[in-house]
Amino acid sequence: MAKHVVPEAARRRRRPTRTGTVLSEEIIVDTALRVLREHGSTGLTARRLGMALGADPSTLYRYFAGMDDLTRAIGDELMGRALGSWAATGDWRTDLRALGRAVYAAYLAHPQAALLTASRVTGRPREIAVDETILGILRGTGLPDPVAVRVYHAFIDQSLAFAALDAGSLALTAEARTQDEEMWHTAYARLPAASHPNIAATAHLLARRMPHSAYPAALEMLLEHTAAQLPPSGT
Repeated sequence: MAKHVVPEAARRRRRPTRTGTVLSEEIIVDTALRVLREHGSTGLTARRLGMALGADPSTLYRYFAGMDDLTRAIGDELMGRALGSWAATGDWRTDLRALGRAVYAAYLAHPQAALLTASRVTGRPREIAVDETILGILRGTGLPDPVAVRVYHAFIDQSLAFAALDAGSLALTAEARTQDEEMWHTAYARLPAASHPNIAATAHLLARRMPHSAYPAALEMLLEHTAAQLPPSGT
């Protein structure tokens, strides 16, 4: 059974931790991001987080119903950072491009947290605000609601999927990441044209392109697809 979460007002009356910190959801989430950065996406535990906060691990349950609830709060924090770094211009394509890049960048700034949270639906205020903003931009173009929802689905999943994919690479050791990138110059570049004509013909291009994220290109493709579906007045 999920433990009872104490209202914020009641938490503020609690004594400071051993380090003199008065806990809050914000402090716990920020500390959790640091723990994830130091210990990886599987290293976030109540015990480890309690040690980082200078508090008994059970204290966390006064703020969150459990570690899964904390995970959702971390995802919501990243969404809030994305939205906070973004400003509307009134041009739908410019706004969607910038918001997609902001979401991608916010998650990629915390690779371990991205791996933990990118696939989650938090249902929290900042995530909801991002979704409301995206849908508002799309509906404002004149797209019918079924089309707007389909594009929204592709847009947000694309942003988070690439963030998780690229975060996986960043979470590797530098040695492992270098070895992966060198494969395009070694294993792929050495394939004979007789057996692999297409790879052989493009090996030099693959070696140049593949170490970089495909997200910018994929985002532009989605924007072009969206533009093609706009009514004449929305172009």
